[in-house]
Amino acid sequence: MRIIFGLVLLIGVGLAGFAVQMTRGYMSTYQAELEAEKANRANIIPTEEIFVAVEPLVYGDAITPEMIKKVRWPVESMPEGVFRTDEEVFPDGPDTPRVALRSIEPFEPILAVKVTEPGKNAGVAASLRSGMRAFAIRVDVSSGVSGFLRPGDRVDVYWTGRLPDSGQDVTKLIQSAIPLVAVDQQADGELVAPSIARTVTVEATPQQVAILAQAQSTGKLTLALVGRNDTASDESVEIDQNTLLGIQEQVFVEAPKERTCSVTTRKNGEAVQIPIPCNN
Repeated sequence: MRIIFGLVLLIGVGLAGFAVQMTRGYMSTYQAELEAEKANRANIIPTEEIFVAVEPLVYGDAITPEMIKKVRWPVESMPEGVFRTDEEVFPDGPDTPRVALRSIEPFEPILAVKVTEPGKNAGVAASLRSGMRAFAIRVDVSSGVSGFLRPGDRVDVYWTGRLPDSGQDVTKLIQSAIPLVAVDQQADGELVAPSIARTVTVEATPQQVAILAQAQSTGKLTLALVGRNDTASDESVEIDQNTLLGIQEQVFVEAPKERTCSVTTRKNGEAVQIPIPCNN
């Protein structure tokens, strides 16, 4: 009987030890998984839901609910001007859509700068910044950079005319890096093929509009295309004909007149000038 009791006790102690080892292994595994989960949470990038396009959009397309959807976007790389709610995209309801001002690719965020206000057309007025005005400049093949201008480009404006005081022809830079908002009647910045324009429309302040209007009425305006990454600005360019041909203006200085001295005497009632040496 004692043998049986001892055997049962031994088996019980063994099972208890085995249970302790299993519990320890389970706790170790659980702790390791818990630490791994904490590490994964630390590496998770925070995101927010924003609206993106689900199909290609081009200039002038009306944006409807079927053309956009919500996706999660990393917060640290969130563009400025995104739309997060239906009320932001369609504040007046889906029947008053926004219109695309530029091309938008699939899964590209819908940004405020790329669409109009609700119910507005994709015209020049929609792309003007606050306080700015649109001014049209007459151009031809030579003055319009051979038709390579597109909305969104920046141009330097040169005036060529005759100065009223000297009557000399000059060419002068009057506006630097002024943005284009339309070429002829086309405000789409995604134009590919060059076209010979008759007018270009620039975005300018009221002061700049006055300068351009005066310059256009008194001489010829010529445009020079500014590079996309060019930040240099020089508004002191002026070339006249003498500078162009390398002619130095000559200044004539009159030689001083020789000093003469004389005395006046009267002879037979007449005044006679007699030269004498000058003492001083």
